[in-house]
Order: sequence, then structure tokens, then C-alpha cells
Amino acid sequence: MGNALWLIARRSFAEGWPRLTATLLAALGSIALIAGSLQFALRAQEAVAGSDASEYFRADVLVQGGTVDPDDPYAPSNGRVRLDRIAARPGVAAVAGDATVTVTAARPGGRAITASAEGRTLLRPWVPDPQLNPYRLEAGRSPTAEGEVAIVRHMSRAGKVKVGDTLTLTLPRRTQRVRISGIVSVQDRDAVASGDLVLAPAETVRRAAMLPPGSWQSVWAKAGPGVPAERLRGELARDLGGAATVRTAESVRRAQSAAAEGEGASIAGVIGMLASVAIFVGLFVVANTFGTLVRQRTRRLALLGAIGATPRQVKRLIRLEALVLGGVAAVGGVAAGYPVCALITRLFARDGFDVSAAGAQFGWVALAVPAAAGILVTQAAAWRAARRAAGVSPVQALRSTVTETPERRWPRLLAASAIFAGAGFWWAVAVAVRAGDPPGPDRTFGVSLMVVFGALLAVTGLAVLTPFFVRPLGGLVGRFGTLVGGETGRLAHATITRSPRRVSSAASSLMLGVTLVASVALVTLSVHDRFQDAGREVMAAEHAITSTARTTEGAPAPLARDVAALVTGTPGVSRATALTQTEVKLVSPPSNEPEEEPEPFYFFVSGAEQSGLRDVLRLGGRPPALRPGQIALSSTVMKERGLRRGQEIIVRGAQGRVTLTVADAYHDPSHLFAEQALAAPATMDRLDTNAATRAVLVRGGSPEDLKRAVAGVPGVRVLDRDAYVDAASGSLTRPLRATYGFVGMALLLALFGMATTVSMSVTERTREFGLLGAVGTTMRQIRSIVRWEAATVVVLGTILGLVIAMGTLTLLHVMTGSSFLRPDPPWWLFPILAAGATAATLATSALPARRAAAIPVLEAAKAE
Repeated sequence: MGNALWLIARRSFAEGWPRLTATLLAALGSIALIAGSLQFALRAQEAVAGSDASEYFRADVLVQGGTVDPDDPYAPSNGRVRLDRIAARPGVAAVAGDATVTVTAARPGGRAITASAEGRTLLRPWVPDPQLNPYRLEAGRSPTAEGEVAIVRHMSRAGKVKVGDTLTLTLPRRTQRVRISGIVSVQDRDAVASGDLVLAPAETVRRAAMLPPGSWQSVWAKAGPGVPAERLRGELARDLGGAATVRTAESVRRAQSAAAEGEGASIAGVIGMLASVAIFVGLFVVANTFGTLVRQRTRRLALLGAIGATPRQVKRLIRLEALVLGGVAAVGGVAAGYPVCALITRLFARDGFDVSAAGAQFGWVALAVPAAAGILVTQAAAWRAARRAAGVSPVQALRSTVTETPERRWPRLLAASAIFAGAGFWWAVAVAVRAGDPPGPDRTFGVSLMVVFGALLAVTGLAVLTPFFVRPLGGLVGRFGTLVGGETGRLAHATITRSPRRVSSAASSLMLGVTLVASVALVTLSVHDRFQDAGREVMAAEHAITSTARTTEGAPAPLARDVAALVTGTPGVSRATALTQTEVKLVSPPSNEPEEEPEPFYFFVSGAEQSGLRDVLRLGGRPPALRPGQIALSSTVMKERGLRRGQEIIVRGAQGRVTLTVADAYHDPSHLFAEQALAAPATMDRLDTNAATRAVLVRGGSPEDLKRAVAGVPGVRVLDRDAYVDAASGSLTRPLRATYGFVGMALLLALFGMATTVSMSVTERTREFGLLGAVGTTMRQIRSIVRWEAATVVVLGTILGLVIAMGTLTLLHVMTGSSFLRPDPPWWLFPILAAGATAATLATSALPARRAAAIPVLEAAKAE
């Protein structure tokens, strides 16, 4: 019988290729989404990790001035070391001074070049000594004069610049135009783990880092012949004592590689979780369309049973067809995953997360996992369909129309209950995360993720229960249709209530699409409105001068600090305050957690001139004017770390350890200006002399006068209050914006699934529509029947989708406690969503309705 089943399967494919093609396309699209998402996650992990490329690979020993932060291998040292002291030591063959300065590089058109994923763009000195130089010139020559730089290959590709082009570098204290003299690679890689590199003559970098002549943040050393790196390290450490930290270059590379791999895994995990929404939609669509494919072949399967095929053989037939279909879809889906990944990469790069430094992945994970997923998905989708096909009785082969067999309610109810229990589990985990983690963005993200996972299961549970809603809702639509269309409405009512599973399949796909769109719209509107309200509450300044470039987090890139001086004398300006920021590590008091090695606590300190601060910022709690050596902390940080007013704390910044006094507590409800800590400019200089200038807040003056004042500075713009709040919130809303690409593709797939289901349902009723035409039903009436059925799909899918979306937002608000996630949507959102659902359904049902009306009687007579 196995050979006979193969022949039957071949005939099914040969005769039913249109409906199989629709299911195949749905499966291929789903697998392409899975493959593209996985491909992007792998590329992101490699791009963030930076692979094994390191600028230290030719050095043996690194001598870093003062001490280094053991928890951050990328942090610069807090002291200075003289180059000549290291060069004169025995056993040292070559030395090179090193310093890092964070910069923003913009191409000739003024658009910033985004650094490689989650990295920074760093100004570093060119190393002329061939024994230590890790940079291989791919084009041009090394930089030798002031105003010349070499850049890594990723910058050349991402910024579409070449040798001879001009770049604008925004340094911490000034802006400088430079010319590209060369393009380099590091160990055949486009970038390094820390990000992109701009290489300039050593003296240019030393002055930018504000270092004394002959001094550097660190010195690279090459051991002489026969001198092991570990021995040289020990000798230098003994001679220099506590004035410097001496480590082997290999240990620094390992530390940076471990940190990069951990960060890469974290980023890939976040992207993978975002991709899970799109993958879920793919699985949902395949299961839906494959179930419809089996249901429309009821009469043929019944005939197989009538001629002696056993239920087991029918199941094997369905699974064989699913295996062939899954194999073909897997091959096509994996191939289509590469352009899908390219699209996702481009969308993320526009938002400041560029993974183009990592090439396309061709490993077994990138190829085998989506292919195996495709086969497993189609097999899983065919499992229930095969069971249902095996239960088709031979007598159904004699029916003129396909009427669904009544099914027991309890199995469906039990299945839905189990799925809802799974959703409850994820929501319980969200409650546990909120109870166990301290307040902050990490807790909000973790809780939100658990809520989303539970919502996906809730969607599945409602999809299982959807057939129960079709009959009562179809009755209401049918009665309304009878009032409006008379006999046509009555026929529509009969077709809807006779086959609830057919209607529920299309309604489930629409429900999923409405849920995706409504959820994203509700969260986006809530977050945007809250940022606008809180931003207006805190920002008293009318204008802000900021960069046109963005950081990898999506916020405006730093400005040069001299911009504030340019607008101070502008007519009408009463106050111009530079808002700076740096990250520090809390050293003392230590964490109160009972862990043996508690996680280090890093927080951002914002700096602003204290005189007249209230003219530009209205912070909650009204902190007093801070003196040098004082710091004000947000109430959240005070509570989390158990600090109090008047207490002394020790923090570690770029300049080393600094003792500060907690002057007061405050809060920034906007989270945009001074979210965690506030200090005076003199204190900021003690923490970090090159602290980034985020914006210049301006009170008074006109936009036109301010634009003229900064016209000579490339890459800056003048924004009003609302526009600056939108720009500044970019780093906080990037995770939300990152979902747009995945949700958009998932929505297209959901609509395609709905269109496929509607089209296949028309094919399923070829005989029925043809017979209706034979007894006098007009083409217009048949189209109306299909449209009334579509109306049921619209009502059911829209209501369920909006209920899930509102329920999800309500759960997010309750479980996170965030004021940015409020279930208070504008009234106009629901009519727009309903109109969009109606338009999508009518568009997908228009062609099937015309095709149904055009079915000839003779074709209907020979249909299955």
C-alpha cells in the first residue's frame, strides 16, 4: 500500500497544484521569516562580539596608567604613563603610545556614520612601528599630517566614503574636518570589538585626549627576542609599582573577547525574542492554511476510505504530503531568508544598529535550523489535520456539498484551557520578575517580555475557541444581512453557520493581524504621549541645540562643548546651558546584597551649570544648587542602593576615584535629562574631562537667530521643546521601533494567510457555488454571500484582536507599574483599526468573490 499512497500523493500534487501552491507559499514565507530572523540574530552576535579581531594582536604587554576598572575591559585607565619610561626598560623592543577619544564621524553630506553594532567610534593614534602596527592598509596610505586620518573598512562601507573624501569629526570640545588618507582592516576584519576606529597622527590624538606631552593613557610594548611576555609584564609591574597597571596583551584580548561575546549573546537573545513574534505568526499561518487544505479535500479522503484505505493509511498520506511540501518550502525559505535578513539589517541600520560588519552566515545553524523548523512546522500542522482526515466517514463522499462534521466541544475546551494555563504561567513569571528585580529599564523589559509571551499563547487559545463564536456572531450578521439583502442574507447566514471552522480560520488570521497592529499602536501612542507630557513638564527651555547624528542607541550624538559659547551672546537668549553626561561606577558603599560577588552598579551622571538651572530644567524635588564635590541622586537610585542625604560615596569615572557628598534626592519624570544623577560642571571635570555634551538647552531667542549662530558648525540643528523630546527619547524607544520591521513582515504574512484561507474556502465550495448558479442565483448575489461571510470575519477578528491588544497593554501597565504604558488610547484609534481590518478583508476577498460568481455549472458538477 506504500507505493499506492505515493501514487495517490503524486496525483494530489499534480491535480491540486493551485491550492498546494498557496499553502506552499504560506509555508515558504513562514520559513523565510524564521531563517531571516535567525540570520540577523547570528549576524548581530558576530558584529557585536567583533569576532577575534583586536588592535592589540601584535603587542605583548600593555602598560596602563594608574588603575583600570576590572569590570569593564574597554574603559580607559585613570592615570597617565610616559612613553620614554617604558621605552628605556630592558627587554622592551618597541613601544607605542595609545589613547582613546569617543568621536562622531559624519560624511560629506552631513550624515553620521553609524558605528558597528553597539560599538563606538574611537579616535586612536596611528602606530608607525611595524612591529606593533596591527592595521593593514587596504587602500591609500597612513596618516602623517594634521587633518589626515585612516578609517577601518566598516566605516568606508557604511558611510560610502573612500580615500580622498572629507569627514567631519565631532570631538568632545571642538569640531574638525579631516581627509581620509587610508582605509585599513584589522586581522582581515572590518572593525574591532570596541567598534569603529579613526586613526590619526599620534600628536593629534594626544591633544584631543588632553594629555601632557610625552604622556599617554596606555603604552603598547613589544618584548625583545627571547623575552616571554609574562616575564616582561612582571618586570615592568615591579619597576613601576602602583603608578601603572601592567597586563599582557593576551589577557586584555581575552577579557575584551569574553565581554564582547557576552554582549553579543545578550543582543542576539533580545533580537531572537523580538523575532519570536514573527516566527509565531509564521507557525500560526502554516497550521491554519494546512488545516484548510485538508478540510477542502474531505470528499476525496472519504472516497479513499470507501475503497478500503484505513485511517492509518490516510494519516500517512497527509504526513507524506506535508513532508514533501515542508521540504520544498524549507529549501525555498532558507534561500529567501537572506534577502529578508538584508531587509531587516537595513531597517535596523537606519535606526542606529548596524550589523553589516558581519557577513552573511552559512554555518549549519543558519541553514539547518530553519530547514528543520520548516519540516517540523508542516508536520506539526499536519498532525491535527491528519487525525481529522482519518476520521472522515465514507458516507461523506456521497454528499453534494461539504458540511463540517460536528466535533466534540470538550477536546477543544481542554486544549484552550491548557494554552491559557501556559499564558498564566508566563504572567506569573512576570509577577516574580517584578517582585525580585529592582526598579529600572531592565525590570520593565523583562516583565514586558513575559507579558508578550503570555499574550502570544492567549492569541493561540482564542484561535482554538474561535469556532464557538462563529455561530452566534454569524446569526447576528445573517439577520442583519436578511434585513438588508433578503434571500442573499439568508443564504449567507446558512453558509456561515454550516462551516464555522472555515470562517474561524480566516478570522483567526485577521485577529492576529489586528492584535499585532493594535498592540504596537497602543504602546507607541502611550509612550509618545507620556514622553511629550513629561518632557514639557521638565524642560523649561524653549530650544535645544543638538547633533543631527545619532548614537547606536538611537539618541542624538554628542556635540562639541564649544557650541554653548556660540549661542550665549545671541539676541534674546537669557540662558544657554550645556548638558553633559558620563557613566561612573559606584565603588563605596558596596552593595547590600548577600551575594559573594555582587553585580557592579554603573549609573549616568548629568552635568549642568547650577546657576539658573531652573530656567532650563524643572526637576522634581527641586534639588539645591550643587557645589563642587556634591551630587544629587534620583530617588530611584537612592532607594535601590540604600543611600541617604549627607552620605559620602566613592565613584569611579574616567579620571579615577572621586569622593562625593550626596546633597539631595530628586526625580526626572521624563527620564531624558538627568535620569540618575546630577552634578556641577566642576564635579564633572573631576569625573571625566571629556564628558559628552548631549545638548545645549537655550532659554529665549528665536530659532532663526540660533540657527545663524551655529551655522558654521556642521552637523548641528536647533529644535523646539517637542522636537527635542522626540529626538532625546530615541534611545529609550529604540526597542519599540525595532519591533516595527518584525511586526510589519509578520503582518504581511498574517494577511497572506487570511487571503489564502479565503481563496481556498472558495475553491472548497466550487460545487456549491456552481449549483447555486444553476438554480438561478445571480453573480451579484454570490459575490454578496462571500462578502457577508467576510463581514463576519471582520467583526470577529477585529473584536478579538482589540480585546487581546487592550488586555496586553493593561497587563503591561499593571505588572510594570510604568506610567509610560497606560491603557488610555485615543477614541479615534479603534475606528481606524476597524476600517483597516475591513479594507484588508474586502481586498483579500474581492478576487475570490468574483471567482465564485464565475464558476460554470459544468465545472461545479465535476468538482470534488
